[in-house]
Amino acid sequence: MIVSHATKLQREDQMDFKPSKLLANRHLQTLYPALFHRDSKLPFEIETFTLSDGDFVDCYWLGRDASKPIVIVFHGLGGSYRSGYIGRTMETLSRNGFSTVLMHFRGCSGRINLHPRAYHSGDTGDALEWIEEVFRRYEGVRVHLIGFSLGANMLLKLLGTHKLPITSAIAISPPLDLALCADRINSGFSRFYQSIMIQNLNRFVLQKFQHHDYEKLIGLKKHEVAQIKTFWEFDERYTAPIHGFDNAKHYYKDSSALYYLPSIATPTLLIMAQDDPVTCIDFVPPNLSSSIEVEFPTQGGHVGFVGGGAFGVYWLSKRIVEYLLNS
Repeated sequence: MIVSHATKLQREDQMDFKPSKLLANRHLQTLYPALFHRDSKLPFEIETFTLSDGDFVDCYWLGRDASKPIVIVFHGLGGSYRSGYIGRTMETLSRNGFSTVLMHFRGCSGRINLHPRAYHSGDTGDALEWIEEVFRRYEGVRVHLIGFSLGANMLLKLLGTHKLPITSAIAISPPLDLALCADRINSGFSRFYQSIMIQNLNRFVLQKFQHHDYEKLIGLKKHEVAQIKTFWEFDERYTAPIHGFDNAKHYYKDSSALYYLPSIATPTLLIMAQDDPVTCIDFVPPNLSSSIEVEFPTQGGHVGFVGGGAFGVYWLSKRIVEYLLNS
């Protein structure tokens, strides 16, 4: 494992990730946690938060308690409270003395959002509104942030563009360079992940066609949605124009967290696997802020990190708790 700052090296042996022997492959690390997890039956308290533009996001609280530190969680592309990594993280944090809340991105909780736009990798506005609301309600409480994949990229951009009184943050498997990731996920076996994600995105857009005339808004016809096969195509045809970008290249440049890392002042743990087949980051980002600690294990897949023996244990949940308890 690579740890970015010498002051953190003393913890390397203690927290070093070693994959389960039966799940040592990057794809097994990625697929096993996603496919083999129990349905979340956590006692969530659901809150609908109205945004300044009249749209809404659904926020799922677990163990809301003003006397405990609060962890705000942001899911990945197409994720929700049903995602295994979300349930595992929130349940583990709850057992260790934290109050947690998942802010769903627009349209991801199972309820379609109101406006033609949805969410994207660099969309920090909704998260900023929710974070400010949490601080307004719970003055003096320590607040931490956790983001996964797309949510991690958004989180890092947010921290690089806004000075917030956040105690600490964790970004897991972020697609730091969106253009590079869009290229790499369109090659080799990674196209399998791209295919699944694009199918889900296309389905999401088709649902929104029931309420919005995208042909009039951005020139996208309903029958053309099924023809979209890659992230470059999807972001060129839908994401960029509906969110005010000139094109996919403009969207990627503006939204990639890589360009905002030098400005982050919040203590932040960045966890990325060198063998991640989805975000495809195989380098430690240059010009890191001194506030960022990077853990860069050779294995772990995408939001995987299943360690231990046989079918293993979820190392990631333990590492998250360890970091936050010491923040």
